[in-house]
Amino acid sequence: MSAPRSSDPPASGLAGDGAVQPATELDGPGVTGRRRAAALAGHLGDAGGAHAALGDDAPAVRATGLGALDRLGVLSGSDLAAALADPAPVVRRRACELAARFPEVDLSAALADPDPSVVEMAAWAAGERQDVSVVAVLAAMAAPGSGHRDPLCREAAVAALGAIGEQAGLAAVLAALEDKPAIRRRAAVALAAFTGPAVDRALHRCLEDRDWQVRQVAEDLLAGE
Repeated sequence: MSAPRSSDPPASGLAGDGAVQPATELDGPGVTGRRRAAALAGHLGDAGGAHAALGDDAPAVRATGLGALDRLGVLSGSDLAAALADPAPVVRRRACELAARFPEVDLSAALADPDPSVVEMAAWAAGERQDVSVVAVLAAMAAPGSGHRDPLCREAAVAALGAIGEQAGLAAVLAALEDKPAIRRRAAVALAAFTGPAVDRALHRCLEDRDWQVRQVAEDLLAGE
């Protein structure tokens, strides 16, 4: 079985050039214009304008500046490291999304961020780049009862463990089969990355799950053996 992966970041964390940003006290006509200018810089080859956006007072402009630099191919790991320490969650979230292509950028702090949407995006990025270094953190986050308080974060952690496919994450994926339906579905899919008797037993138990989608995933995986 191959590790399941997704090229699409969590919808709750989208913060790209065209995404809707949460309103802040710094939003307004001036911010809209500066954000548009930052986005255009990414299309017009204006690296200086995109870099300047990173120092803007408005979080939405800073987040858009990151996207512009990425579009131009000049975004650096140091840019992302600084953005991961930004006071605004929207900027940290965007940095996590972009860090999926920068394996040298440490996501450990983002996985412990106080904002759940940042944590969710960091988990997605870790899975996309198959970051083995954070498997233990993801496993702890995914644990039903003692893991992250936000179910979307637990679900993202389970998905990342499946994408990484490291054996050390299997126990957490199996435990997630006792969580909420959406997380159980994600855990069943994640089992595609693992093999062995424990996986086979878990998939057969999934055939009796209360949620029909969990049962369907188990059926599909068992049929493909």
